[in-house]
Amino acid sequence: MTLKDNLNQSDRFAASCGISLTDIKEGYAVAEMTVEERHLNGGGVCQGGALFTLADLAVAAAVNSHRLLTFGIQNSISFLHSAQKGDRLKATAEEIFNHPKIPYVNVKIENQNGELIAVLTGQGYRKNAEMKFDTLI
Repeated sequence: MTLKDNLNQSDRFAASCGISLTDIKEGYAVAEMTVEERHLNGGGVCQGGALFTLADLAVAAAVNSHRLLTFGIQNSISFLHSAQKGDRLKATAEEIFNHPKIPYVNVKIENQNGELIAVLTGQGYRKNAEMKFDTLI
């Protein structure tokens, strides 16, 4: 099983939100979703929790790409632009510091026009346990 398949199947919350991983390399991942009616908040734009979940799945893939089980311990997100129903969103996560215990990741969420919707900085805690998968993607 690939890491992409593993996380797309085992992260049931992200899957239920219509979010999936589309690319993974060592220290790098892309997650995508289309904003649907179910993602809208009371103001008619994409709810912040949906954007956070999109970025969080990308973080999980990037930090776990090294085959060591890593859990998120801190994330900080800034919402820069509203996402609308029908927008195709892409969260690109890049590990900026591959520390053996506390890796750091930056994420950019962009819409189909390349407009920056949100940015997130994440921090993980790497366990001394192997995450088993055959290939990344």
